[in-house]
Amino acid sequence: MRPVFVQFHCAPGQTYAVADAIYDREVVSELYSTSGEFDLIAKVYIPEDEDIGRYLNENLFDIEGIVRTLTTMTFKAF
Repeated sequence: MRPVFVQFHCAPGQTYAVADAIYDREVVSELYSTSGEFDLIAKVYIPEDEDIGRYLNENLFDIEGIVRTLTTMTFKAF
């Protein structure tokens, strides 16, 4: 499993609805509300045999109320 962090910028007034929809899909291990440019950040474990972009598009990015996302890949450093 590869950990990936995804930040979500939500339409005004939609953050709670987006967070509920993300949890309903049961694909994130952690979800937090954040300050700053983005409203939410999620930690997603993606199976090794999955294409990351396709996985995120099919499982998260079609949620109504998401305006923009930022995906941060992780790498084993040591």
